[in-house]
Amino acid sequence: MIMTIAITQSDFREHIKDYLNQVTDDDETVYIARSNGRTAAVISQDKLNWLEKAVMAKEESLEYAIARDQLMLRGVIPDDSEIVESNDSYWGKFK
Repeated sequence: MIMTIAITQSDFREHIKDYLNQVTDDDETVYIARSNGRTAAVISQDKLNWLEKAVMAKEESLEYAIARDQLMLRGVIPDDSEIVESNDSYWGKFK
């Protein structure tokens, strides 16, 4: 189960190894509250890569569909997709 972790900067410093393990091993996102109402977020490189691929790809492309599926698997975006029939017409959209 993917959850969001919100902590203070001092807690992050004190337990950095544990939080980084949660980010990389459990695909968690860690939000770190800083002074003056600022917040930083720590995410895995893998999650960042899929987010960048989704943002850079054309929405109707195969690359976008793959990135979107990966983000749904990670719980980053909701799985609101409709089930489509995999036929020649469907796959023709990605040429």
